[in-house]
Amino acid sequence: MGPAGARWPAKPERNARLRECVQVIRALFAGECVDHRGLVTVDRAVLWSRPAQPPPVYAAAVTPETARWAGSWADGLITINQGIDRVRQVVDAYRDGGGGGPVLLQVHLSWAADEETALRVAHEQWRTAILGSDLGWDLATPDDFAEATAYVRPEDMREHVLVSSDTGRHAHWLREYADLGVDEIYLHHVGRDQDGFLEVFGSRVLPELV
Repeated sequence: MGPAGARWPAKPERNARLRECVQVIRALFAGECVDHRGLVTVDRAVLWSRPAQPPPVYAAAVTPETARWAGSWADGLITINQGIDRVRQVVDAYRDGGGGGPVLLQVHLSWAADEETALRVAHEQWRTAILGSDLGWDLATPDDFAEATAYVRPEDMREHVLVSSDTGRHAHWLREYADLGVDEIYLHHVGRDQDGFLEVFGSRVLPELV
C-alpha cells in the first residue's frame, strides 16, 4: 500500500498506466479536449496555455526489456550506470525497439580525497539504493530498507557506484560510458560534500572529457 492507501501495482500494470498517461499528455499538448476512461481517468481536460513545441516525453529504464518497450513510444531514454556491458544492452535494446531519441545516463559516484573515505561514504549514503527493482521498488518503509540492506558490505557498493579517490579513474569510467553512444551524462555524487565534488570534478575531470 502507498501512503495514500492505494496498492502499488505490478510492473505490467505500471507500464500500462504509464502508456495511458503519455497518450493523455500528448493529446493535451496537441490542443485536444481529453476524455479518458481506463487505468487512469481524465474528464474533459484542456491545456489552455501550451508551448510552441510540446516537451519531449522520456522513459526511464534500467533493464533491456523495459528499454526495448520504451523505444516504441518514448522521445528519449533515461537510465543509470550499471556495468558497461549492461548499459550497452540497455542502450542497444532502446535502439532495437525503435528508439531514435537521445539517451541520458545518470552516473552514481563517490569521490573523496582518499579511497577509504570514498568507499565509506558510498556505503553510508547509498546502500539502500542498490537493491534490484524486483525488491527495491516494492519495499514500503524505512525499516524495510534497513533490514534488506543490513548485510550489504562496503565493497559491495563498487558494483553500483563508481568509487574512487582517483579523478583520472573517474574520467576513464565516464569516457567508457560516453563511447556507448550516450548523449548526456549527469553526475550524481552520493556524498554530502557537494562543494568539494563540484570543485574537483570541474577542474580535474570534466576538462579530460572535452
